[in-house]
Formats: sequence, structure tokens, C-alpha cells
Amino acid sequence: QVQLVESGGGLVQAGGSLRLSCEVSGSISVIGAMGWHRQAPGKQRELVATKSSGGITNYADSVKGRFNISRDNDKNTVYLQMNSLKPEDTAVYYCNARLRSWATSLWADYWGQGTQVTVSS
Repeated sequence: QVQLVESGGGLVQAGGSLRLSCEVSGSISVIGAMGWHRQAPGKQRELVATKSSGGITNYADSVKGRFNISRDNDKNTVYLQMNSLKPEDTAVYYCNARLRSWATSLWADYWGQGTQVTVSS
């Protein structure tokens, strides 16, 4: 069984910073890309940032220059440093990992339970 556990969400004023963490645990064979998505009320889930196992990053235009994704492969953990936060960044943030588990030997996408980020104006 594979689990993704997020932490670090909360309430912050506009212009502030937060750091999200997501640890992947369980019966993991190989982890590929890891990333973050978010879903605001009444909107579809959207990609925020991803980082491949080889270090290639991809960011949504709306967060470029403000957010930074990093990962610690030894700890199976991905981070999202969010700076200069805006009210429009308010959303539930979901961690995502594409990995192969020992149980199935198949590549699949796994998701965390989500963590709320609220930015007040």
C-alpha cells in the first residue's frame, strides 16, 4: 500500500510564505515525477508544479517566480516553497507522485489527501 501525506498548509496574509511537504511511503519500487496540484472552490483541479526524477521542473504560469518545487529522493519527499502568496492562491493543495509499487509492478498516479492553503488579503 502506498501513502502520500501532506503537511504545511494553513492561513497566511497576502505577501507571506508557506512551505508544503509531502512524504511518500509504503511498498514503493520506483518514484518518477512528483508534483503539486490545487483546487479552488468551484474550479477544476490545476497543476501547480512538477519535478521529474531527473530534476526537470514545470510550473504553472501563475506561480512562476514565486513558487519553488524541490524533492529529497532519499526521503521520498517533495516540497513546495510558496512565496509572495496572493489571495488567488487559496485552494486545497494536493501532492501527486507517479510511481511503481512492489505490489502491482505497474506505474500509476497516487494522490495525497490535500492540505488547505488560505491567503487573506
